[in-house]
Amino acid sequence: MIHIVPKPTDTPDDNSTAMVVREIRNLGGSCRYLDLDATDPFATGLSGEIIWACGLKQDEHQFEVLNALSISNTVVNSPLSIFTCASKVMTSALLVRHGIATPRTLFTASRDVAVRFLEEQGRVVIKPVYGFDGNDIFLIDSADQLGRPPYYLQEYVPNDRDFRVFVIDGKAVGAIARVSDTLAHNIHQGGTGMPVEISPEMQEIAGAAARAVGVDYGGVDLLRYGRDFCVLEVNGTPNWHCMAAPIPRQLAEYLLEKERFLRK
Repeated sequence: MIHIVPKPTDTPDDNSTAMVVREIRNLGGSCRYLDLDATDPFATGLSGEIIWACGLKQDEHQFEVLNALSISNTVVNSPLSIFTCASKVMTSALLVRHGIATPRTLFTASRDVAVRFLEEQGRVVIKPVYGFDGNDIFLIDSADQLGRPPYYLQEYVPNDRDFRVFVIDGKAVGAIARVSDTLAHNIHQGGTGMPVEISPEMQEIAGAAARAVGVDYGGVDLLRYGRDFCVLEVNGTPNWHCMAAPIPRQLAEYLLEKERFLRK
């Protein structure tokens, strides 16, 4: 039995959770929904089970319940990796630690340090540490635009698109280019996605990034960086909009394989 935490942003017309549930059942597996809001982690009776978190609400309650359940169960993705991906600081630190190309980044509470970085770069991208869907990401060129600390600032890499690469078990299985006339190319920000072939370079850097942050599967966002690629971030509860690859089927197969391994 696979216990599934549904994505809170699912709608009748765009239901990521239901897509994977359907494939699990088509493959002969069994699953049930798990409502974290109504779950007491100290009295679930769950032990030695597979729990798949398709998504989480942006609150501490669901994360803490899932984290507690992970003590006695296998959670995909692990709460630690979901938290790591949610924090741009942790993601950047791990990318740098593992030698994975990423834009030059500064995180500081000092306005003076932030201003020096901005002056060195000329223009920088300012982002919220725990942002999502491309919200509140701005290109700035003046200290007056810094706002309140702390500051998460990145080198500006000029581009007209980015790439979302879907990785399962360290292997890139699908990719799209996201194109827009705005700074953030996310689909939720009006970007248009189109399937693209996965080059060996995309495969290598996306797989390395997913392994660095510890996800079983994830959406790795890449930018062209000269003749190569760099990693912007990794999403631990990704969507697969516009991908030609059969991601729901592949996820279902991966979850069922994890369950079979657990039962050995």
